[in-house]
Amino acid sequence: MRRPSPPQIMNQFRLRLANAEAVPQLALLGILSGLITGAVIILFRQLLGWMLGTGLPEGNDENFEGLADHWRLLLPIAGSLVLVLLFALIAPRHRQTGIAHVIERMALHQGHLPFKNMLVQFVGALIALASGHSSGREGPAVHLGAAGSSGLGHWLRLPNNSVRTLVGCGSAAAISAAFNTPIAGVIFAMEVVMMEYTISGFIPVILASVIAAFMTALVYGSEHAFVIPLIEMRTLLEFPLVILCGLAIGCLAASFIWLSKQINRRAPSPYWFRLPLAGVLTGLVALQFPQVMGIGYDTISDILFNTVGLEFLLLLVLAKLLVSAAACGLGVPAGTIGPSLFLGACLGGAIGLISQILYSGPSSGSGFYAMLGMGAMMAAVLQAPLAALMAVMELTHNPNIILPAMLAVVIASLTSRYLLGQGSLFAELLGREMADPRSLLEQGLHREGVANIMDGGLVHLPRQCPLALAQELLRDAHKWVVVVEEESPRWIFRADELRLQMTEPDRPEALDLLSIPALRKDIAPISDQATVQEALQALHDAGTEALYVRDRKSNRAIGIVTQEFIQQHYRLYQ
Repeated sequence: MRRPSPPQIMNQFRLRLANAEAVPQLALLGILSGLITGAVIILFRQLLGWMLGTGLPEGNDENFEGLADHWRLLLPIAGSLVLVLLFALIAPRHRQTGIAHVIERMALHQGHLPFKNMLVQFVGALIALASGHSSGREGPAVHLGAAGSSGLGHWLRLPNNSVRTLVGCGSAAAISAAFNTPIAGVIFAMEVVMMEYTISGFIPVILASVIAAFMTALVYGSEHAFVIPLIEMRTLLEFPLVILCGLAIGCLAASFIWLSKQINRRAPSPYWFRLPLAGVLTGLVALQFPQVMGIGYDTISDILFNTVGLEFLLLLVLAKLLVSAAACGLGVPAGTIGPSLFLGACLGGAIGLISQILYSGPSSGSGFYAMLGMGAMMAAVLQAPLAALMAVMELTHNPNIILPAMLAVVIASLTSRYLLGQGSLFAELLGREMADPRSLLEQGLHREGVANIMDGGLVHLPRQCPLALAQELLRDAHKWVVVVEEESPRWIFRADELRLQMTEPDRPEALDLLSIPALRKDIAPISDQATVQEALQALHDAGTEALYVRDRKSNRAIGIVTQEFIQQHYRLYQ
């Protein structure tokens, strides 16, 4: 038996991926996504560490506090001017970056992320973080991981439903690599990016997350992003304070989202005004509070170890809130997860110090409440409570924090979303309707590739068709006749209707396929990479009853999709 060629094997692989249950194939893609994302994130972190270690005093990559006053003011402004120059060299559509961009491309473009936006994110985040803008590296990491994985799907010309899964794999791997929290990475991808939970989706996403965590552990060791002290809840009498912590963090998260949204909508639109404005605000605030500059993980560690005073923590909340909302709203190409964790640690640490004043007995301390605040703030800002809870559990390795963390996370999420009316930060910046989770039906149709439901039993015939040609080609059990005119498929009808005409005693030597009695359907083309949901939308837009799945190398039809086929899939998912 002749062995299939590599192109044939690849075509079979693509065809199998059109099925929503192609778990082994998706698992292989998850492994590749984890390798790609891990390599990209390691490169990004290495370059950022080199830039900060070279430029900051004592070679400490977080020592913005050691800079002279004039450098604290000028560095963010200089970074903004470099970003202006970068933005001036690229088209406006390639300036969009971050997690919000990933969600938008998932909602409107089937997860296809442009390579130029990925480059802008890589370079722009390095500039922003190295120059002290109040941002995090997690958001850029998610974009880089998602875009790298999406690029793999684009290069292999995979069906769109599998590209969407690849984007989820890259997002999970990025969070896993950034925090060394593989479980939280998986839940984050499902909650925030993919907005669905499926068995076939979990397996490749888990593989990608584990592999990225393993790769970064080889380079940076198994330590987490933060050094976490041993923390626990000392007494059940502190539960009212845990509830208060959740309420306060929910209010802070809503304030951060609202302020970011207002700055984004009300500031003048030119990027050459917005980016320098963010730099000026950051520089001015950093004159008094240099802790707001950069990622700020060193300050979070100080808070966790109870080395920062109450009054300073409260002032730091206000300072960080202003500069972080400005960076987010004015379009600095860096992340918001890091600032969210910083704000949660500050306010949670302040509540922990208050607990030491209120309770005469042993208190859990500011480190305990700072950890609760970090998880609650992440949950409320992203509206991803399960991912935040998993992050807290993985960072602390302490089961004693689960119960109070669950309470704080839920209360903060409810307070921000329902009491104060703020959705997730990305939903608010993009528009609520774009980021809202889809119905179960639409999710199912996005998971299925059109190549999996098409009917490939067809034959191409010209409109003026010789009888001998029709008799020869219809010997096989073809179901459909594709009528070709001017080298393009134009109509389809059932092959049995043509066979019936061929049995007539007075049949002519040539048939006009538009004149014989038959129920013909107009057809429109669709890519073999499309999902069933895209096919449904294409039928609506074209106003036709059927589509032909187009071969990527020619205009020939390789399959037929009708309204009835899609209705069958509707019934499958209802």
